Amino acid sequence: MSFDAVLCDFDGVLRFHDPAAQARIDEAYGLAPGTVLKTALSPALMGPATLGQITCEEWEEWLVTAFAEVLGSPERAARLVEEFAAVPAWIDEGVRDLLAEARRRVPVVLVTNATTRLEEDLDRLGMAGFANAVVSSARVGIAKPDRRIYEIAAGLAGAVPERCLFVDDRPENVAAAVALGMTGVVYGELTDLRTALAPLAE
Repeated sequence: MSFDAVLCDFDGVLRFHDPAAQARIDEAYGLAPGTVLKTALSPALMGPATLGQITCEEWEEWLVTAFAEVLGSPERAARLVEEFAAVPAWIDEGVRDLLAEARRRVPVVLVTNATTRLEEDLDRLGMAGFANAVVSSARVGIAKPDRRIYEIAAGLAGAVPERCLFVDDRPENVAAAVALGMTGVVYGELTDLRTALAPLAE
């Protein structure tokens, strides 16, 4: 079947962060591999940020406090968080091209669990205005996999859920979309998206 709208995740599908740079931060501060990312994305810290209950700047302040306890130095913790925030990120041009082509036929809406810095990030990465609409969890106060964020996205696309294609790298987010009646794709590589979008070209 074809679709009336494409709803797509941002991080893990369109945007990627440099894992080598993240690993270097762990090593430089004597932390076990993955510690910084695991701490930063822990529900206790990231949850309020993705719901817009705190700003991205406040989330970073919380991170400084958390790492100050581990490192024994607020100054070192502040430097760590500054380096973490500066980890390079890029847009997968293959995904971008496929979505841009899809947008010539149907609305494309980004649906992302994000902080209040999302708009700034989109602008810096040349993605401002790329999609027909952007649904940021920090702005609507609802995060995936809550069904309401999918309903908001479908509404902005002008499509009923049953006529939406939803793409995300997290299975639980895709499962929630499918439960709402959407066609869901767990993104792993470019071929997954190309195959899912093929009906639009028919």
